[in-house]
Amino acid sequence: MAFHGWPAEAVAFFDGLEADNTKAYWQAHTSVYETTVRAPMEALLAELEDEFGPGRVFRPYRDTRFSADKTPYKLNCAAHLRDGYVSFSADEVFAGSGLYMPDAPALLAYRAAVDDDAAGSTLDAIVQILREDGYDVDAHDVLKTAPRGYPKDHPRIDLLRQKGIVMSKSWPVGAWTRTKKAKDRIAACLTAARPLNDWIETHVTG
Repeated sequence: MAFHGWPAEAVAFFDGLEADNTKAYWQAHTSVYETTVRAPMEALLAELEDEFGPGRVFRPYRDTRFSADKTPYKLNCAAHLRDGYVSFSADEVFAGSGLYMPDAPALLAYRAAVDDDAAGSTLDAIVQILREDGYDVDAHDVLKTAPRGYPKDHPRIDLLRQKGIVMSKSWPVGAWTRTKKAKDRIAACLTAARPLNDWIETHVTG
């Protein structure tokens, strides 16, 4: 199956799920999810694999064990590739890549690299280019002050305060979502992430 975007029925599916996030709705519309949401995502991953590595679609079920929100189903279809992350919902298409929620050793390595004049300056330049090109660069969590052992007036304090680093971009759903342009935008985002990922591999995870 070739990727041709997500049809209008996929948006309608998630609109309906948001209004009625129940097992009954899901069971009544499972075939719609499989054919209009999941199948296009799997086709997209197959076409991106040669360039960005293999991918897998995440389960549609929410983990409600520690959440006050007990609605059972996610309102998006998300997938992880070797080189990034992709999500589709009724509202947007999202793509991103980077160092997301690193474990303690990786976070320590990230901060040490940011602190290093050469490595840190290189990362700062990468971030500036990404932002100039319209990408968001941030982290899932950011400290309110400098991490322990680093001065508050560090020249790269904003990067040091981040618990990781991720670049991303999102686009509102529209007519383009139903075409191959969706793949083009996602691929462009993941391509733009390469300098950042190369930096992470060299200084953090390599």
